[in-house]
Amino acid sequence: MQESIVNDSEVEILLNDLLEVYGYDFTNYSRASIKRRINRLFSLDKFPSFAEFRYQLKSDSNYLKRFVEQITVNVTEMFRDPVFYKALREQVFPHLGTYPFIRIWLAGCSTGEEAYSIAIVLKELNLFHKSLIYATDINPDVLEKAGKGMFPLSQMKQYSENYILSGGKNDFSGYYSANYNLAKFDESLKSKMIFSTHNLVSDHSFNEFQLILCRNVLIYFDKDLQAKVFNLFNQSLENLGFLGLGSKETLRFSSIAGNFKQLNPEKIWRKIQ
Repeated sequence: MQESIVNDSEVEILLNDLLEVYGYDFTNYSRASIKRRINRLFSLDKFPSFAEFRYQLKSDSNYLKRFVEQITVNVTEMFRDPVFYKALREQVFPHLGTYPFIRIWLAGCSTGEEAYSIAIVLKELNLFHKSLIYATDINPDVLEKAGKGMFPLSQMKQYSENYILSGGKNDFSGYYSANYNLAKFDESLKSKMIFSTHNLVSDHSFNEFQLILCRNVLIYFDKDLQAKVFNLFNQSLENLGFLGLGSKETLRFSSIAGNFKQLNPEKIWRKIQ
């Protein structure tokens, strides 16, 4: 029924509440996708009216966590897009291996599958000991899950296939132990990971990196916010460092495009000035 749908002006009210009450700035996120996710949550939680939905969000910090988790997309998998990881393995890490220390930023790391994938590649290339992985996300709940390094055992067949397609040569099951219906990844992989909250919209650069990966996050931002984030990455990336984006994301039309050279055919750019 039409009454149960959160309309455009109500979406704006919720986004302003989030900013004023909690400091979460979603005002430059793509309206179509954020409205779709807000309505899905409104329907799932069976609110009788928009007023009660808004009251719950403003007054209940636990509900805020649920709201943020639902409207920030947390879809990920280990070695997602294996060709991308193969390019990292063959074209990026050989360059970074010449550095005395490698700092990697995974922006929008979600539940951590990408962090563990990168750690495994670094181990296999004998670069793990001199690397540090900063895995950040706006959502503290998904970071807590990431820190546990436990993923559904049912996903391991797919992750193993991805791993092999990405150039992995070892037995993937050697990296985790089965724990009931979960796969618990080797604790040693976490020794070079720092999980931390970071808001791409409002937070600043916090280090100088040789590799930044931000994959399938920017597609949910409008053009102005994308430009802001690209500038943040440009400031955070060392000269000759690498930036990896998602399959539908590009630097090509951004104001900083001239500072980068694309590694074909993958969504990886190298900073050249």
